[in-house]
Amino acid sequence: MSFFKKQDSDDRLSLFLRLVVYLSASLAGLATVFIVGYILLKGIPFLRPELFSWTYNSENVSMLPALLNTILMAILALLIALPIGIGASVYLTEYAKSGNPLVTVVRLATETLSGIPSVIYGLFGALFFVKFLNLGLSIVAGAATLSIMILPLIMRTTEEALLSVEDGYREGSFALGAGKLRTIFQVVLPSALPGIFSGVVLALGRVIGESAALIFTAGTVAEVAKSLTSSGRTLAVHMYLISGEGIYVNQTYATAVILLILVIVMNLLSEWIANKLGRNVSAQ
Repeated sequence: MSFFKKQDSDDRLSLFLRLVVYLSASLAGLATVFIVGYILLKGIPFLRPELFSWTYNSENVSMLPALLNTILMAILALLIALPIGIGASVYLTEYAKSGNPLVTVVRLATETLSGIPSVIYGLFGALFFVKFLNLGLSIVAGAATLSIMILPLIMRTTEEALLSVEDGYREGSFALGAGKLRTIFQVVLPSALPGIFSGVVLALGRVIGESAALIFTAGTVAEVAKSLTSSGRTLAVHMYLISGEGIYVNQTYATAVILLILVIVMNLLSEWIANKLGRNVSAQ
């Protein structure tokens, strides 16, 4: 009798947990649809050709310079962070021995860096890159600061992706006579590409949406950066500045639409590259 009571209790608990999971997923989906829909409804009617003028002024409130600066900033930040993050993750998973104090220190530092507010990164970038290295308010100073911000994210996702690769792949490669380095670059890393690109997608989202750190390091000049040492605002900074003035509310919503579309496009592009590389690896 007690067995049936316990089974009935377990069934009720399972049903309750299932309902909680479905409810949570539904609320998350509804919240996402509401936010995206609200931005689109508020911003699309105010998308005008003058918002894409090459030169910014107080009449057209053009976002094109900020859009181009955002793309340049994202590419440069990834070019700095990806080799360092992937290289560090390869060392932690493939070369470092278990129990190595260095591994513990690096992972602790990574977790600590991921929880630091972005304004702290901005202050560090202003003191180190802008002042100490004498880079000034520039695209390269902003990209260097952003690369430090996204480095923990790339390292964590890359490490998890490398750990998910089955040991049989490594053992099979060693059995065929391949060395350690060749196994990593031709077997392990290609197999972990989908997970690595998941980290790239998350890093892109943070880079494109960042504003606080870039105000301190890249500046707020509303023009297309002529070089990597020139100052320039990104879309997030542009949206923050014009919204604070209180007279460009409609243009702020229009900028938010473009920012949303940019994030979606770059994420889809990353997914497409990951899938294509994955198919090439499978074909080989």
